[in-house]
Amino acid sequence: MDTHIQVKDLNVYYGKQQALKDVNIEVPKKQITVIMGPSGCGKTTLLKSLNRFLELTDGTRITGEVLVDGQNIYDREVDVTEVRKIVGLLAQRPAPLPMSIYDNVAYGMHIHKMRNDRKEYKAAVRHYLEIAGLWEEVQKRLHDPASSLSIGQQQRLCLARGLAVEPEIILGDEPTSALDPISSQNIEARLLDLKQQYTTVIVTQTLRQAKRLADHVIYMYMGEVIESGPAKEVFTNPKHERTRQYLEGLF
Repeated sequence: MDTHIQVKDLNVYYGKQQALKDVNIEVPKKQITVIMGPSGCGKTTLLKSLNRFLELTDGTRITGEVLVDGQNIYDREVDVTEVRKIVGLLAQRPAPLPMSIYDNVAYGMHIHKMRNDRKEYKAAVRHYLEIAGLWEEVQKRLHDPASSLSIGQQQRLCLARGLAVEPEIILGDEPTSALDPISSQNIEARLLDLKQQYTTVIVTQTLRQAKRLADHVIYMYMGEVIESGPAKEVFTNPKHERTRQYLEGLF
């Protein structure tokens, strides 16, 4: 397995409450890794530790290492902005910026000065809207407010916006949970296409979705990683009783 992210002895505390306990995992490159487990087990906390989003929560304390391409993203000299450019996050509910559809996609590219002129920006916006499966639906309304889109379209716009800054890794925090079934299928199809180019880590509460998407699985319970490995092995022959019980719907 070609490892893209390695987590070593990771512990996370919210005040006095410990949310993650001695987590040690590896995330394979250019595969979809699904983090699953019952509600409140630490899935989102683990996900957001991978791009330092946890630091946005007051009272959070983190120990251990998260290595991306061998570099510990928690080292003092590491630029947090660069970490969050390399490791993008698709949130549970879409959060388009209060600007036009076009400017939502172009915004990050402007911030990082990634293009030379207006023509290059226009071509790049089209490219990422096409990747997100949105271009045909919005090409004649690019200067309309992003808020005028349906919630499913907004989520694909957020995906395009995230991809436009050229990350290596896509994180998804239950990215389809707020969507209707057709929009959910659309996002899943995009994620499956994108794994040829990106490492993807997704939190899901839905076992059926995990089985549809996962190449690699991390199963969590009460802040601990109980089992991780190739999806086929975990789903067909789990090594731990708690994993088996979860897969059989016993809790």
